[in-house]
Amino acid sequence: MPDVEDAAVGALLLRIRVLRGKGDAVARALAERPDVPFVDVMLGGQEVGAVMLAGAGARDRLLHGQLPATAAVTETTVHAVLHAFADAGQWRSGHLEEAEAAALAEPAAARPAPGGVSLDALDRDLLARLGEDARQSHAMLAAAAGTPESTVRRRLHRLDGAGLLRTHVSVDPRLLGLAVDANLWLDVPPGRLAAVGAALGRHPQVHGVFATSGPANLMAAVFCPDHGGLYRFVTDTLGPLGVGRAETAIVARAVKRAGVPLRPPGAEAVRPRASRP
Repeated sequence: MPDVEDAAVGALLLRIRVLRGKGDAVARALAERPDVPFVDVMLGGQEVGAVMLAGAGARDRLLHGQLPATAAVTETTVHAVLHAFADAGQWRSGHLEEAEAAALAEPAAARPAPGGVSLDALDRDLLARLGEDARQSHAMLAAAAGTPESTVRRRLHRLDGAGLLRTHVSVDPRLLGLAVDANLWLDVPPGRLAAVGAALGRHPQVHGVFATSGPANLMAAVFCPDHGGLYRFVTDTLGPLGVGRAETAIVARAVKRAGVPLRPPGAEAVRPRASRP
């Protein structure tokens, strides 16, 4: 994955209102798109949340053509990310001791800054294929690119050494006793926006914080043990930070995270199809 500062700014956070009973179908259609790495169905089933990373052409086709033409969609609210304080790949739940976290973390000095490498057609092809599915093996990439596996292995080591690859591991928060996932849409005074965003980005329950355009100017995604824990987060954490207003949208089901479609309970894993909306 690209670094969060490169990928997140300019990304779109979508809140799509749908007819009752249509949330799963709309969510599955969005999850099939390679430019939509995150999709959630919100509690009640009449709102779908999604993150879109796309150029102007694909963005406009979806927002101005496909979604308005979909009978199941009643309303779409779009927030553009203006600044990323933290993303899901940087989440630290606080379950590890300091020594354990330090042992797993790569020293900042050991990670080269991206850039300084001249990319040829094969490099760009490999990066594009990894962008669609980063779990492909060297053999799969070699077969798709029509080049020897040893060449692919050398190229990926070179790209990784140049700081052009980032690993993102998704953990099911329920395994850590965090059963409630919620998006908080916050109104923060402009003079407090940077301080509040940075404070939330350091909080162990927060797995994403973004300054946004639109009706709210800050969005925070939080994990809580239960609904009582969510109440305590709003009162004990947001209250002292001086947040003016908070709208809470609880996730009923995560459909896609970090580009990977998730398996619904009791079903086989969802696989993207070649055709998409």
